[in-house]
Amino acid sequence: MALSVGNRIGLAGAAVVGVAFGMARYAYGLTLPDIREDLGLSELVLGLVSSATFAGYLAGLLLAGRLAARYGSRAPTTVGGACGVLGSVLVTLAQSPGLLAVGVVLAGSAGGLVWAPYSDIVTRVVPLRQQPRALAIITTGTSGGLLLLGGLAVLAALGSWRLVWAGIALAAVAAALVNLRLVPKTRPDPRPDQQPGGSSLAAALRVPGAYSVVYFAVIVIYFTYAADVLDRGDLPAAAVPALYAAIGLTGMVGVVTGALAQRVGSSRVAALCLVTIAAALALLGLASDSLTATMISACIFGVGYMMGSAVLAVWTAELVPDRAGAAFTACLVVGALTSVAAPAVAGAVIPGLGLGTLLVITAVVSLLAGVALLLHGSSRRGAVGETGP
Repeated sequence: MALSVGNRIGLAGAAVVGVAFGMARYAYGLTLPDIREDLGLSELVLGLVSSATFAGYLAGLLLAGRLAARYGSRAPTTVGGACGVLGSVLVTLAQSPGLLAVGVVLAGSAGGLVWAPYSDIVTRVVPLRQQPRALAIITTGTSGGLLLLGGLAVLAALGSWRLVWAGIALAAVAAALVNLRLVPKTRPDPRPDQQPGGSSLAAALRVPGAYSVVYFAVIVIYFTYAADVLDRGDLPAAAVPALYAAIGLTGMVGVVTGALAQRVGSSRVAALCLVTIAAALALLGLASDSLTATMISACIFGVGYMMGSAVLAVWTAELVPDRAGAAFTACLVVGALTSVAAPAVAGAVIPGLGLGTLLVITAVVSLLAGVALLLHGSSRRGAVGETGP
């Protein structure tokens, strides 16, 4: 039975996004303890390399629009797949901090190159009634990638951390081939260079932009140091891959984010995601020596992580429906800048504060931001109720 165009693009997008986001973008945190021991790197250097991963992601975001405008929306997804392959190979072979950094920058850039273009591909190629399903399949790819990453972590426990990155390279090759086979070419779209109104866009995105700052900071801290905090405890080696698999499994609920946002409001969903992530961070920081608490933390985090990511796309489209792609990319750029800074700051303060304390402080920041967003949404609704018809 032949697949519809929506399912074909959805499956290809899920494969590419799953490798770029669920695997290449977060594998550094998974393998960080072994990288530290193998290459003998300090906390500061490890934090800087982690920041470099997200610097690559930011570069990919900025480059994707230009590539799409010149060569069509499939072009950045192809380049992103190639970057994922090359970056993962370089990390696999790295014997020095320099080569490691180059590899993680390339691997990190893959996520920035592939995310937004798939939204354009779906809206231009897929029939309107199939678009929600295609976008849901693509979004769920991140969770699938995390599940595969958890499986690769088992190989690392039995052999070397380099097996994880070698597996990612192979997965990136397979995803790139699927993408070329199933996703049709689209004509170049010069609109990104012709859209005015940057100030009005910034004004419309003040609240989701602020949300992006906190959301991306707290998730990158979790992903960067989750494996490390487990490795420092007395938990079995299987705890790390189980944690990533649990995040991927519970993250599948992200497919219902659109319906939930329609029911209770996007800002409220975003706020609840920050509160959920805060609970996961607190559990990880305070009870990392308990396997049960660790798995609960991973399950909670998976829900907050995937729904928090999906709601940002829904929210920006609601606020700026005529420029949804530009609005979403703007918030992603803000989040990428935060993702670059957060690990470097964490690496600098861990020697003085301790990793557990850092996670608890990050949880408090996420909780306060979530409460503030809930209060802001309530005040806005109250104002509309008093002055509206």
